Amino acid sequence: MNALSGRGPSLSAPLVLASQSGSRKAMLEAAGVPFEAFPAHLDERALEESLRGAAPADIARELAAAKALAVSGEHPGRLVLGSDSLVTVGSRRFDKPADRAQAAEHLRCFSGREMQLHSAAALARDGQEIWRHAAMARLQVRELSEEFIQSYLDAEWPEVRHCVGVFRIEALGVHLFDAIDGDQFTVLGLPLLAVLDALRQFGELPR
Repeated sequence: MNALSGRGPSLSAPLVLASQSGSRKAMLEAAGVPFEAFPAHLDERALEESLRGAAPADIARELAAAKALAVSGEHPGRLVLGSDSLVTVGSRRFDKPADRAQAAEHLRCFSGREMQLHSAAALARDGQEIWRHAAMARLQVRELSEEFIQSYLDAEWPEVRHCVGVFRIEALGVHLFDAIDGDQFTVLGLPLLAVLDALRQFGELPR
């Protein structure tokens, strides 16, 4: 599926977004950045395994770059944006839940603790990475009762199956938290301000 935004300043050619994430598409559309979206066919789990022991921000940056590079080869001359998000609580890193039972287990682990959400972005052109960036937000999860967890998943599953923190902050996920320290774009999964600055630096948007 492709998506194009006709509002705002124009790039020399629409940006290629290496993702089908609804929240990332919505951010670019709201910012008036024209883009086309194509999924990155990448074995993320294998790449994460090869990065075992690396810092979460580094893993997020590597995954974002790998997605951008995977799609870049299919679109010669085009600027490709890859992105990725990682969640850690304490020393444990969490992946997207495989099923509802695992989603509930993740929420029990998050309850009453600080979640660190790392969102990264990378730009590539003609198979070469030209820029990368990562940002972090801290989210304080409130104490979650089992009744809340089940009612929350009744309402949000399966949509949150594709969310690494088992939440959509723009939907009912806001009820998970007592406090958030970090910009809204990072929480939504894309360090948008840094991406827009990079597009200006590369002459793709007016300065």
